Amino acid sequence: MKRVVLAALACCAVLSPTQARAADAPATISHVEAHDGTVDLLVSVPAGARVDLGSVGVTVGGKAADATASLAGSSSAATIRRTTVLAMDTSESMKGPRFAAARAAAKSYLASVPADVEVGIVTFDGAVHTVLTPTTDRAAAGTVVDGLRLAHGTVLYDGIKAAVKELGTEGQRTVLLLSDGKNTNATPLSSVTSAVTAAKVSLDAVALDQSASDLAALRSLAAAGKGQLIPADAAALTKAFTDEAAVLARQVLVSAHVPASVTTTEADVAVTLPITGGTTLHATTYAVVRDGGIAPAKTAYALKEAAHSLQLPSGALYGGLAAFGLGLAVLLTGVLSMSGGTGGMRSVEQRIAAYGPGAVMHKVQDARRADSALNLHQAKEAAASMLHRNKGLEARIEQRLEAGGSALKPAEWLLLHGTIAILAGAVGLVLGGGSVVLLLVGLGAGVAVPWWWLGHKQRRRVAAFNSGLADTLQLIAGSLSAGMSLAQAIDAVVNEGNEPIAGEFKRVLIESRLGVPLETALEGIAQRIESVDFAWVVMAIRIQREVGGNLAELLTTVAETLRERDYLRRQVKTLSAEGRLSAYILIGLPILMFLFMFTARRSYIEPLYTTGFGYLMLGAFGVLLTIGWTMMSRIVKVEV
Repeated sequence: MKRVVLAALACCAVLSPTQARAADAPATISHVEAHDGTVDLLVSVPAGARVDLGSVGVTVGGKAADATASLAGSSSAATIRRTTVLAMDTSESMKGPRFAAARAAAKSYLASVPADVEVGIVTFDGAVHTVLTPTTDRAAAGTVVDGLRLAHGTVLYDGIKAAVKELGTEGQRTVLLLSDGKNTNATPLSSVTSAVTAAKVSLDAVALDQSASDLAALRSLAAAGKGQLIPADAAALTKAFTDEAAVLARQVLVSAHVPASVTTTEADVAVTLPITGGTTLHATTYAVVRDGGIAPAKTAYALKEAAHSLQLPSGALYGGLAAFGLGLAVLLTGVLSMSGGTGGMRSVEQRIAAYGPGAVMHKVQDARRADSALNLHQAKEAAASMLHRNKGLEARIEQRLEAGGSALKPAEWLLLHGTIAILAGAVGLVLGGGSVVLLLVGLGAGVAVPWWWLGHKQRRRVAAFNSGLADTLQLIAGSLSAGMSLAQAIDAVVNEGNEPIAGEFKRVLIESRLGVPLETALEGIAQRIESVDFAWVVMAIRIQREVGGNLAELLTTVAETLRERDYLRRQVKTLSAEGRLSAYILIGLPILMFLFMFTARRSYIEPLYTTGFGYLMLGAFGVLLTIGWTMMSRIVKVEV
């Protein structure tokens, strides 16, 4: 009896460490495929675990399911494609023992990996080379490994993208990466992690003799592929690759019939795997179980979140934005037509046509125009009501509209401005594929650009007014010398002058005929145009009216002064042209380069508006650009 007990204790002492490790390590469901009422699962079990394949149990949606289990790749197992691509670094930094160890590790992997696993090889140095498409021909793979050569450069990220592409879209797909250095081209890390995540492939990264600081990029790649980062040196490289092959060799393929009571497309799937020694491994996931769908294994929480989230197709999103933009365009057209008025006097032809053969059609069109005018009138009234509560804003808009020569009223401009801003935001949202940052950029441009354009129009009008002011004063002085009154001289300017001078002086005559003093009406021009030169002219006329004197001679003197000032202004503008051109180039170059890259190679600048650090860089860019523009404009701007 004592001998039996001692033997049992010895057996437990021998078996317990292995079984304890197997019980402690988790089992994971690596891949799920559903078709024809069955669901097939690839379950990865820990090292040392000997699964009792005849006792494997499965529940689908909480209901027990009939299941069979076998080692993946065995002749009795159902067929699930398993594909691995070796992404190997062949840069010159691998020269010597490292490259020899890499070759040996790759051959060891080929010798250890199950026969059904298709293996492909992608190498990267200064370029990416797909030297072997996925195949089960181990001899061909060994020949390719023997023929590998080193070259300059390390396009690591492009190599991973090529490996992901070679894996295809079916079955369990894995990238096994080997690298000893950093990426050396401009491909951003975010684009690679996004590609790995979107393709739903697994990625394990073997870092060969890399420092802790260099492991950050590989750690991010492994996290994106839900794999692991394996630091190794040349001596341990073969073991790392052999262990990776052993993971595939230990996989168990479980095939279960979905119970008829489970009618949902997706459900919780739980697998129990008894192992020798009395312990049991458990693995769960939430996956597609019907309709032939294929879902890679994920955590239950992530899949449930995805199942309950609302996702609109991109066509619906763009269609909605197009309809929204069309509505705003109609509103914009109506606002632009406000200045013409829909209730004004009709022409003789229009009034005669109202009684002709097409009178009924004209009445229908008139009714439609009346409804449209009513809606636009209501919108204009709402904008006007808002402006009345902010007198400062209304006065500022009105002053700039008058200075720019626009016939729009402040409420109409506010509607027009708001419509342009919303349209620009919608365009930014569409171009950015739903990016909130580009939506805000579009809104900002829609707010800033129309206001800047109105200011630019005002400056051009002021410049045109000032450039013709000296000749206008000379014309007034000549008319006064000929015996005309000041009002008659101004009427001559209205008849013979050019815009904007003729229009502004015509307004002076109308105001004076309505009882406004002539000097006050002239001051109104200076206030609307914001012309310092004309303000001096009005001051001279007012002084002459108070103290007397020869107004024609006074205006002639002022005209000569203005000509000299205009000559000096043009000379300064010519001398500062080089500085202004340099300022425009330095400020516009980064903006135009950003727009070019956004159009030609969006993935290169995508991190700027998809990552937190990119947002900080854009903020710093805006601040520095503003400071630079302010400083350069002060340098080249000379007051005359």
